[in-house]
Amino acid sequence: MAPRTALQLPRLLISRSGQPARHEFVCRTQSASKLQISSQRLQLLRRQAFRLTATYSSADSLRTISQQRFCGTQAAAEAEPKEPEQNNESLIDHYNSLVQSSELSNDPYQIIALRELERLRSECIVYLASESSNTQVEEEQSTSLFSFTPSWSTASTSVKATPLPKGVYLHGGVGCGKTYCMDLFFHSLPDESAQKVHFHKFMLGVHKAMHKAKNINKLSGDAIFNHIIKEILNVGRIICFDEFQVTDVADAMVLKRLFTGLIQNGAIIVATSNRPPRDLYLGGLQRDLFLPFIDLLEDKLIEVSMWASDMDYRLVGKESGSVKGTHAHKVYFIEEDDSSNAKNEFENLFETLTHGSQVNSVMLDVSGRQVLVPKASNEYNIARFSFYDLCGKAKGAADYLAIGERFNTIFIEHVPRLKFHEVNLVRRWITLIDALYECHVKLVLHIAASPDNMFVVDLDNKHTDEVFAFDRTRSRMEEMRSEGYLKKKWIGSEHKST
Repeated sequence: MAPRTALQLPRLLISRSGQPARHEFVCRTQSASKLQISSQRLQLLRRQAFRLTATYSSADSLRTISQQRFCGTQAAAEAEPKEPEQNNESLIDHYNSLVQSSELSNDPYQIIALRELERLRSECIVYLASESSNTQVEEEQSTSLFSFTPSWSTASTSVKATPLPKGVYLHGGVGCGKTYCMDLFFHSLPDESAQKVHFHKFMLGVHKAMHKAKNINKLSGDAIFNHIIKEILNVGRIICFDEFQVTDVADAMVLKRLFTGLIQNGAIIVATSNRPPRDLYLGGLQRDLFLPFIDLLEDKLIEVSMWASDMDYRLVGKESGSVKGTHAHKVYFIEEDDSSNAKNEFENLFETLTHGSQVNSVMLDVSGRQVLVPKASNEYNIARFSFYDLCGKAKGAADYLAIGERFNTIFIEHVPRLKFHEVNLVRRWITLIDALYECHVKLVLHIAASPDNMFVVDLDNKHTDEVFAFDRTRSRMEEMRSEGYLKKKWIGSEHKST
């Protein structure tokens, strides 16, 4: 077995403004034979380290902070991410420290994902350092008066490139913590080495850049893709894609060529998705032409499934991870409690959960009948109705189940107080709540009164079937805004097909 040696690889980090930001030593134990570091390389690294240390000798310049920048707790996600106390703290160590300090609840499926991301993180550090030092060797040799090496010399002047690390593809149900895990990984990397982007936004940018390259820069064929790939990698070679999904035929037709070029030029891909790779673009036009891209993903990325997780953290604290000691997200906006702000807060939560995605009307087929969904974000499986869209028209259990199995979160506005003589409205609301409850749908309401006061009857009618049935509805409505229910995994059609 080859001896193992601890190598200190110096790197000058550049800030997002393009100026020298800080100097950092990356210490990693690796097989000497694997990295094949020559004695000439080590001497060069020592000389570079000496020069850099002399140049950036102040305490601020020598701080090793960028590589260990992690997301803070979900409750403080908008603030600057927390940094681990120790320079060599791993993702798992940092996650466990948050659990021990009661800022997170331990989730075994997030741990599984973080182990794979930590593997990638460690390999990325070695890979980027190796690439940087290779470039420095070439620059040093090109300017040295004594760069000639005899053919018989045993000290090699070139070093075999470190293999490109395999990326990670995280897939699982909504709210299980995929994005949170990727955020921990992303914020642990140097600023200039990584970029994070929503996949839909990324592809819009790609098509816009293709149009510009063709019509303004007058490029064609491979030159268009080469130009775009260079621009993407200039932002960061580690690319973190959130909400990876393919629904558009134009996207499907360019992905294989684009990603092949990115990976061949040193891109490292991390992605989160609600679908495993084999289910991407399922049922899409000309999908047979898309299958080679799936093969590429499965070859270059390690797949991590989080479908076994039963948790949904979207409406508990922040989107991913559970914050101990906090209450569930407010999901009922009650006019009788706060008439001035209820509708605005309802609107704000809708904007937050749909992330500015496209919202359109959708038609669902229910046993040959068409059911209209007035507003829906297909990207996030979120629908929005008024009370009268759902209960003011002739709809039954089959319609409500179809809606609950299609959308994981449903917003309903203008829910009134119900009167006893409005028996059809009462019965439909009871049926609707039962259907959504069975599917573990997350329900967000803009409502006139609390569940306790939503349906009040006089003494003469308190023994009717509707009153008894509404007692169950009232109980379920209370449960559906509890932290325990909001953590439950949606069991709609997407879950059933996996």
